[in-house]
Amino acid sequence: MHTLDTTIRIVWLTLRFESVQESTLDVTPLGSVSHLAVRPDVESQYRKVKMKITGVSSTLFQYPMPRRMGDANSPMGRARASGCIIELHTDTELTGISMGGGGAIGIINSLVEGVLIGQDPRRVTGLWQRMVNKHFKGGHDGIANDAISALDIALWDLKAKSNDEPLWKTLGGVKQPINAYASGLDMPLSDEEIFDFYRGMAEDYGFKDGKLKVGLDQDSDLRRIGIMKDALSINTDEPGLMVDANEYWSPKQAIRKVREMEEQFDLMWIEEPARRWDFLGLRRICDAVKTPVCAGENLDTLGDFLPYFHNRSADIIQVGSGMTGITCALQIADAAHGFNLPVTLGGSAGHHHAHLATVIPNYVTIEVGNAESENRVASIDITFENGKAILGDKPGLGIEIDHEELAKAQVDAIPPGAGPSPFGRRPGAGLYEVPPTEEEKVEAVRGITGQSEGRHAY
Repeated sequence: MHTLDTTIRIVWLTLRFESVQESTLDVTPLGSVSHLAVRPDVESQYRKVKMKITGVSSTLFQYPMPRRMGDANSPMGRARASGCIIELHTDTELTGISMGGGGAIGIINSLVEGVLIGQDPRRVTGLWQRMVNKHFKGGHDGIANDAISALDIALWDLKAKSNDEPLWKTLGGVKQPINAYASGLDMPLSDEEIFDFYRGMAEDYGFKDGKLKVGLDQDSDLRRIGIMKDALSINTDEPGLMVDANEYWSPKQAIRKVREMEEQFDLMWIEEPARRWDFLGLRRICDAVKTPVCAGENLDTLGDFLPYFHNRSADIIQVGSGMTGITCALQIADAAHGFNLPVTLGGSAGHHHAHLATVIPNYVTIEVGNAESENRVASIDITFENGKAILGDKPGLGIEIDHEELAKAQVDAIPPGAGPSPFGRRPGAGLYEVPPTEEEKVEAVRGITGQSEGRHAY
């Protein structure tokens, strides 16, 4: 008779090698208990499913944007965008893909060399913790956060690919349509261009909700909110209307401006109405307006959100894989759920946030700047119908890289003006308004045919 311990070990190995016939398992006596031995042919099959990380490669690239994009800090916007393809290699045919971390390549290489090489990429959470621990002393905000985020996303891509299933399934999600909204990043656009963008998203993909960039000219903002509403109204009598000030206002400015907007519109939320770390000012805005305050987009870690949670500084928490990766994004969403706070997920490469939404019970919606891939380098497996993201079934993130197109778009360094938010914070932010200058207006009118070289025009 086998002991209980031996029986448990037999059951475990039987399940582990369920595709192997029972005849390949030898049970031989060892002292007073039976010993379970695995025959060499079984050990060979086990070795075949092992995987280890062998290295990483990164490729910077740039591409023309489908429309000029900008916000209150960069009203003339930009016509070029840039990206970075991170490929995490293994000793198998599988490669983990991530799009991001272009400013953190040095730390990415260091983390792979010092933490990830030789490790099984499927042990994602443990490897994430090791990367975070590596940057314990200096903290894992900023560039370190960008590096960990990029690698964590690539690890999750590898884990799902090793399971031969999409990420949403690896995460434990259920395939379902995911609420989404159209986001124009539209400060440089004319009134006509704003209408065309939101009407196109409504007609072609069924979007019913939209978010407008605001902050520099209240009269213009009120007019443009109405234009966005009209454009989306072909699908619903009450489109969801959101506005985003990108931290340009002080709390007092935000209260005054949002209250005026509320006289004409029923807003879903006001996003980043004040500085990200001004948790008391954000709380003041929450208490003073009817519109929900949405904030947190530019925070990096779970610890950064603790003042928000404990002071009720936001009504809706922004979550994304840029917050120390998918692993931490899910931690933040769980923490928000514990405080009974809903979350929204921002824009993401290949719309991979739709995968995360399947396992976040308190998610509201995800941001979509472009329904189709905005460059030729990457193809995506997520589509949009009736204003919702439709998940695909390709393994991993569902992002596939066209290396021929990548080679055409490759650059040695990110050109000035092509990086995210290339102009920094606008003078006067949080103090007084600086309307767009004539030079900025002229640049914006050039659309995607022109490109500023990364400097303010004031």
